[in-house]
Amino acid sequence: MPDTFPPAAEAALKAAARAALGDASPERLDAFVERLVGRRPVYHQAPQQFHYPGLAEVEFHDRAAFPWLPAFEAAAPAIRAELESILAEDAGDLAPYVDFPPGAPLGPWAALNGSDRWGAFHLIFDGRIVRWNAARAPRTMAALEALPQPWIPGRSPMATFSVLQPHTHIPPHTGVANTRLIVHLPLIVPPGCRFRVGAETREWREGEAFVFDDTIEHEAWNDGAAPRSILICDVWHPALSDAERRAVVAVAAAIDEVARSPADGT
Repeated sequence: MPDTFPPAAEAALKAAARAALGDASPERLDAFVERLVGRRPVYHQAPQQFHYPGLAEVEFHDRAAFPWLPAFEAAAPAIRAELESILAEDAGDLAPYVDFPPGAPLGPWAALNGSDRWGAFHLIFDGRIVRWNAARAPRTMAALEALPQPWIPGRSPMATFSVLQPHTHIPPHTGVANTRLIVHLPLIVPPGCRFRVGAETREWREGEAFVFDDTIEHEAWNDGAAPRSILICDVWHPALSDAERRAVVAVAAAIDEVARSPADGT
């Protein structure tokens, strides 16, 4: 087999595969061919803390796995209106999305730490509803209540209005746990904004949500002339059973209990 394939050969491989596939969706098959010809790198999950075995490594998940997505998208105009009101009345309430404590190693986050280039208006933070902020977005909170968010005290869920200023780059990074997936609901998206997960890059489209695995390396750009604003939240990975979800919550609680206990066990 040759080390490289010219574009015409890749097109021929895809055509042959699609002919055999029939009417089924070709996205995974196209990725297979692109990996085969060396044009699409393979990315793996690299969670910072929790890695639950057996969960498929999927960059952008199939919408069919999330039956609540259409209703969530239907709420986008009301959610956008609440965000616009917040930004018009008090844009100063945005916190830096990246906010490490003094002395913490910053690595790739040095340029964004404590910066207003990437702002956040937190509605739910580390499993705690931010009451004052949430009161300013009741329609948004109602839409979030219909989602299967992972309620783990002190850890999750999260829900945040994310505002990325023009000419700002969010560097490649990975998330904490593959037991959850991340939802983006684009609300205000000027031209020139894009988002990469693994080997796939997409543009946000206002009102069109997507679900992705943030334990696969991802990054974002706003190369436009105006801020980009989206709602970010998390949901349970749909491949986890109810029993497994309860077990994940129990393990997280046990970890926190061990962390609170004296080192000598007394």
